[in-house]
Amino acid sequence: MKDYLVKALAYDGTVRVYAIQSTEMVKEAARRQGTWRTVTAALGRSLTAGTMMGSMLKGDEKLTIKIEGNGPACPIIIDAHADGTARGYVTHPHLDPERRENGKLNVAAVVGREGTLSVVKDLGMKDYFTGSVPIVSGELGEDFTYYFASSEQTPSSVGLGVVIGQEEEVEAAGGFIVQMMPGAKDETIDEIEQRLNSLPPVSSMIQEGKKPEEIIEALTGEGNYTTLDNMAVSFQCQCSKERIGNAIIGLGEEDITAMIEEDEGAETTCHFCNERYLFSKKELQDLLEEKRAEE
Repeated sequence: MKDYLVKALAYDGTVRVYAIQSTEMVKEAARRQGTWRTVTAALGRSLTAGTMMGSMLKGDEKLTIKIEGNGPACPIIIDAHADGTARGYVTHPHLDPERRENGKLNVAAVVGREGTLSVVKDLGMKDYFTGSVPIVSGELGEDFTYYFASSEQTPSSVGLGVVIGQEEEVEAAGGFIVQMMPGAKDETIDEIEQRLNSLPPVSSMIQEGKKPEEIIEALTGEGNYTTLDNMAVSFQCQCSKERIGNAIIGLGEEDITAMIEEDEGAETTCHFCNERYLFSKKELQDLLEEKRAEE
């Protein structure tokens, strides 16, 4: 089943809900990064949250999440766009600490329990919106919940989950964000809190075949929400040989000349998707001539 995200309003427009199935995009990110299971869970939770947050934007707007915990996997970087596409990478993918006593993956051990979670939004204006909060648990769901409450002053609850199977492959991934809007009644807040407390882990719900709509229904009650949007989501990298070429043009003439004469070519790899790009001596010479023509 293809990944998708649902946006909804409930309780007369006073509660906003996002729910996502992100299994395939997390699987693709893990494949690209070559992550081991605990880091896969950390990357998957971050990517899932970032994709939902990206869907809150409009048009060509985008955001970047940087998780700089004191754990060995960090920093973790997520880029997400308003159209439902996102990408992410971890600094150290090959980590797998012992599981917790209850058998669950110890995500906080690779993320760290101290550090910062930062969000930079590019809204197409001159200035960027930047918010940064301390990491509060390293399990990431609580950390994004704290981000919304502290940085955006929006009372929220964020649930994130990734299930890793026996073959070290992503079996299920998904999440939700519930946000209280101005005007939410106390009894509404109490009811949502009760539902959150009785809700199974979101990864288990996805693994059982629950769809985003069913997660929203579990959070708000049957027939108690209105769907605003249903959108496809996917792992997608924006890198290309043309973009890398433009970056090379931006280098100094001496650097490009060194690539031609000393290295006899250039090779670079995208951090996000691990795609390799090769430039021959002739291609570099063409880029150098293009640079000179611009000056």
